[in-house]
Amino acid sequence: MDRTAYSLVATDLDGTLLRGDDTVSQRSLAALGRVARAGARHLVVTGRPAPRVRPLLDRLGCTGLAVCGQGAQVYDAGAHRMLWSVTLDRELAETALGKIEAEVGQVHAAVDQDGVDGLTLIEPGYLMPHPTLPAVRVERREQLWRTPISKVLLRHPDLSDDELASTARAVVGSLATVTMSGPGTVELQPCGITKATGLALAAEHLGAGRRETIAFGDMPNDIPMFDWAAHGVAMAGAHPELKAVADEITTTNENDGVAVVLERIF
Repeated sequence: MDRTAYSLVATDLDGTLLRGDDTVSQRSLAALGRVARAGARHLVVTGRPAPRVRPLLDRLGCTGLAVCGQGAQVYDAGAHRMLWSVTLDRELAETALGKIEAEVGQVHAAVDQDGVDGLTLIEPGYLMPHPTLPAVRVERREQLWRTPISKVLLRHPDLSDDELASTARAVVGSLATVTMSGPGTVELQPCGITKATGLALAAEHLGAGRRETIAFGDMPNDIPMFDWAAHGVAMAGAHPELKAVADEITTTNENDGVAVVLERIF
């Protein structure tokens, strides 16, 4: 790969740039510094909603754009505003959830509210896959739908993530897009919205194209991003579905897999 080939570096957070304790290593920070000195941009592309990403962006020194909410949000960190966002219709979300439960029995749900200050609401029985992320517990499911939402998060007491995601895709149809973004994280988001949607919008705003973009990820929700970018790098611990479409596989997130590749390119 030509070291001058990429002007945009798109990285997922959980399982990719972040270590298991939600930190970014000094080596990774130094590699991102190389990217900046070369005149290229670093763009966070994450499933986390903007309010849950803001502290991490501060730690990374990011004052530009970030793609959040599985591509449903393009967030301007410096201005603390949404450049673009799309919500999941709450009636469609309820209908989709009903279809899933008709097939697999009761699931436990949570929602990310829309907006730069939106909350994560969780119903009884739902366990946050990332206990460090703040959430507000509600007493009844209907309380999840009180304000506009960007996505629904699902967990099943017995089924694996792969099983739950597969069933959800089969029954939801065009009501929503189903993604799997990490352990214990199957999600419903607006139909047609993926990480590639937000990445393409942010790249256009930054004056970058897909041919100049290298992307890093670890889960099936990163597949559209890899399809869009010129080069997709999967972490060593990535889901097999992502590894199957990756152009390259690096080391694990705990072993600075993003930095390993960036040091070689920049």
